[in-house]
Amino acid sequence: MSIEAVVKNKSTERRENRRVAAGMHQASANATLVFDHVSHHFGPLAAVDDVTLTIAPGEIVCLLGPSGCGKTTLLRIAAGLERPQAGRIVLAGRDLTAPGLMVPPEQRGIGLMFQDYALFPHMTILENVAYGLKMLGRAQARTVALEALRRVGMEHYAHGYSHAISGGEQQRVALARAIAPRPPVLLMDEPFSGLDQRLRDSVREETVRLLRESGASAVLVTHDPMEAMRVADRIALLRAGRLVQFDRPEEFYLRPADAQVARFFSDLNELEGRVANGAVETALGRFPVEIADGTAVRVMIRPQGLVLSQQGTEAEVVERRFFGDVDLISLRVAGLPSVLRAKIPADRALTQGDKVRIAVTPRHVLVFPETV
Repeated sequence: MSIEAVVKNKSTERRENRRVAAGMHQASANATLVFDHVSHHFGPLAAVDDVTLTIAPGEIVCLLGPSGCGKTTLLRIAAGLERPQAGRIVLAGRDLTAPGLMVPPEQRGIGLMFQDYALFPHMTILENVAYGLKMLGRAQARTVALEALRRVGMEHYAHGYSHAISGGEQQRVALARAIAPRPPVLLMDEPFSGLDQRLRDSVREETVRLLRESGASAVLVTHDPMEAMRVADRIALLRAGRLVQFDRPEEFYLRPADAQVARFFSDLNELEGRVANGAVETALGRFPVEIADGTAVRVMIRPQGLVLSQQGTEAEVVERRFFGDVDLISLRVAGLPSVLRAKIPADRALTQGDKVRIAVTPRHVLVFPETV
């Protein structure tokens, strides 16, 4: 082949690489991911039950809930690893699943980051990251892979192997491999669960920063409500395969859908009561509610909602635990069967047997009808 032909081929390759990269960037800008009435059963068990979600371009959504609630099944359906038995997945207006249709994973334009990172041990770190860049020429793929490694601070390990680096470093390599093709949507299954607490916090912050920079949407599975609060633009809370609440993090804290959701996001003191004349009367005071008179209710008060007050209800200190800036105090109030927990500033040297008075901050009170 002549030099002119080689130059021409290289020029054509560069133009094609730019076209592909531009197409991936454009897809990221317009990629709305929709779960449209998705259901999936394993035998009689409804792993996912009629779930509808819309993830906007660039949005980070956490699928949250206890083990077995359907989080990972929903993620696998989006990735193309499971076929939904009802409903469909739509990305950027394109059906990925429908009756008679199942777009394979590699053709979806969706990145997937596994919980165990799934790095190939026989490949170098650079080869691992370049693995998903087959649409680019070899030299361009190497350049893109090195840039992805640089963004996660791992470019100096490019020619090493995964067995020689730590768990946190493996997580960064897996993230680089996932973002290198610039997928419009990135799916992440418990990506931080294998890291110790201090490393988890720093890697999580770096991951969110990279996702924001890339412009990709992300769907992240977690069972940790505090992690979801820190990471997500919106949280989808699942229970027994069903979507319970899909909202911004602050809404879960301030306006949970039911008592179980409230318990999932907060420590709570719980009192029983019954509504009369538009309010419920308790040993800690009277709380107005918009619930029908005569309804049995559960009054839930966050520990930080109990404050020391000269005008409050009398209580006896049962136990004090020091937690730096705050103390966790256990209190006994006459007429209540269980002790209460209060978080108060650590500037009162309270001891067992001390008598205090407590009041309730209304913003930390939630009231729900009792369920059978």
